[in-house]
Amino acid sequence: MDFKAFKMDGLGNDFVIIDNRQKIINLTKDQIVKICDRNFIGCDQLIFIDPDSSADARLRFFNSDGGESGACGNGTRCVADLISKEKNNKSIILNTQSGKLKSQILEKNVVTTEIGKANLKWDEIPLSKEMDTKNLNIKIIDSNKNEYFGGTAINVGNPHIIFFVKKIEDFNLEKIGPEIENHEIFPEKCNVTIAQIINKNLIKVKVWERGAGLTKACGTAACATAYAGKLNNLTESKTDIEFSTGKISILIDENNSIHMKGLVSDIEEIKIKL
Repeated sequence: MDFKAFKMDGLGNDFVIIDNRQKIINLTKDQIVKICDRNFIGCDQLIFIDPDSSADARLRFFNSDGGESGACGNGTRCVADLISKEKNNKSIILNTQSGKLKSQILEKNVVTTEIGKANLKWDEIPLSKEMDTKNLNIKIIDSNKNEYFGGTAINVGNPHIIFFVKKIEDFNLEKIGPEIENHEIFPEKCNVTIAQIINKNLIKVKVWERGAGLTKACGTAACATAYAGKLNNLTESKTDIEFSTGKISILIDENNSIHMKGLVSDIEEIKIKL
């Protein structure tokens, strides 16, 4: 099977994008895993663009382990930019599992997407039992054997937990990430963020993505972290989230809706042979 696809990234968080609007490509879980494998093509997530009569398109997201994900902020921004160029329209609406997401192309390669409101109730995240989602009181240990208890749980289309710590460099996320992702409290697993408050408008983060592992950037984690920062009175309504590859700007508006703004890459057309 031969077909063409696109490769894009948002701050190094990279995607293979398959357009199913003209010709439908059906892939098995194993084929998705193969495409995402860095020894083949390689990406954090695979995205299908499907036709949708009520929006510019519908998106489906798959993690590199082949499992489907409900939301992907950077992926949505990338596809919005791609379809914007195709339709010559700066405003794009994309349907996802977590609702219709509106994106605006502000300037070359800068896209803002409204992710919507965060879910904070224990059964919306979901957790396996009723708990205070603002502080799950989960233990993590830093490289100096110091114990930290905390974790704010938020769902922004997918489940996240955010730990606010003094220094993110003190934590080995490759060890902590899979432990927390698979913690019994998260029946659908979760994305794990270690966050350090630099000031009221800047948070430095490292992210472990559910089903994908360590990623250079994660849009929904940026949204969840900014929201958790405001919820815990650590940051203001407008916050930059800094990854190793750059920053995503998050604005929480007066209706508590989350907007994320950042760069996307140029579009690369690729051929896939399976």
